[in-house]
Amino acid sequence: MQNMGMRIRARRESLSIQINDLAAIIGVTPSLISQIERAKAFPSIVTLKKIAIALHTTVGSLIGENESYSDNPLVKVSEKKMVQHNDHGATLFLLSNHDQQKSMEPYLLEIPVGSDTTGLINPAPGQSFYHVLKGAVQIRMEMQQYSLGEGDSFYTNSSKKHTIKNIGPDVSGLFWISTNPLL
Repeated sequence: MQNMGMRIRARRESLSIQINDLAAIIGVTPSLISQIERAKAFPSIVTLKKIAIALHTTVGSLIGENESYSDNPLVKVSEKKMVQHNDHGATLFLLSNHDQQKSMEPYLLEIPVGSDTTGLINPAPGQSFYHVLKGAVQIRMEMQQYSLGEGDSFYTNSSKKHTIKNIGPDVSGLFWISTNPLL
């Protein structure tokens, strides 16, 4: 998200727009704009859309959707992109830059205690590989359940509906590679 703030600042400065003026145009405080540019706060999608309009650009351009992994193969931990979270508190992060030519997509799943991935992992053509980075999880697929601990891996056909539940006492983290990119 730090790169998004840098893109907003660079675009604002290239148009010679002051922070106070941008804030007034979109109806927020100058402090919020400053925090967004320094990656200390993250704008709502509505605010981000207003920023894009005020800066005569697109939301996609501000979030870096046009950066390809070949142009920018490095993603620092502070730059991982939150894709979505569900009502159970589980969160899915993208660990690479967007590129329509990718044949696989790496993700990080963070699952709070007692929560699961309902709504984050949907059946789709392709394959999925999971590796438990921390915690303990249970993968439910069809009529079977598989218990995995830290360091364990699981490989499956993505078209089979499955859910991952945190069964440990702490937040679980999984590395997920999908051959069917969600983005």
